[in-house]
Amino acid sequence: MAVEVLTTADGRAKSALSRAHAATWRAARAAGTPLPVGTATPPLHPARPTTPRLLPPRDVPRRRPGSPQGRIALLHAVAHIELNAVDLHWDIIARFGHVPMPLGFYDDWVKCADEESNHFNLICDCLEAQGSHYGALDAHAGMWRAAEDTAEDLFGRLAVVPMVLEARGLDVTPGMIEIFRKAGDPQTLAALSVIYAEEVAHVAYGSKWFNWLCGRDGLDPKDQFHALVRRYFHGSLKPPFNEEKRAEAGLPPDFYWPLTEADAP
Repeated sequence: MAVEVLTTADGRAKSALSRAHAATWRAARAAGTPLPVGTATPPLHPARPTTPRLLPPRDVPRRRPGSPQGRIALLHAVAHIELNAVDLHWDIIARFGHVPMPLGFYDDWVKCADEESNHFNLICDCLEAQGSHYGALDAHAGMWRAAEDTAEDLFGRLAVVPMVLEARGLDVTPGMIEIFRKAGDPQTLAALSVIYAEEVAHVAYGSKWFNWLCGRDGLDPKDQFHALVRRYFHGSLKPPFNEEKRAEAGLPPDFYWPLTEADAP
């Protein structure tokens, strides 16, 4: 089921399949007959639509959000992030099926994939309401790099994807909400508010399972996190941080402040 999502190219079709599979998983769990967790061979790169064209980060044009065109560009970037998130959550299920984990691990990532699919649809709806669509602009080719770098390391995947990349979303989303509030765009405001509320849990799932694995193996979570982020994350973490929401998600300041530009080696 996870690989089927990963090998579906069209964004709307991918999100529809993702939501259908999530509903199937939940129904089986509710009935007390959970689906068996097997092993799979997911693609190194998920299928993608022909557009948007994926460019190196430095080549993606920067647009100021003060104009309608700039806000469309910002929404397009968010849609691209959400589509990658759908694949990231199904990829962790497919790629690490050989690692013995409790069923709760799968419950959490299926729920995340379902919510990210809804987020993608919400932002696509906002784009279409403004006369655009996902694929109309170029996008960031580097979004999948963290998945490639951590393809053989579950600890690394949890450290970098939910606990660094998704935690960054907690830092920047309040500013985006303010941009669309000032622009008088209630549809986008509602969509971003849903995303902001649900992303806290996604970071929390990463923190929960990272700490669970560290406990299982007798490792210090903070030391392990610092070592893995330095190994797999390209660059340093950049404040300001949303310390309140990060704490709510189980990320204490001594996890991320030592990895900032000033302190990272």
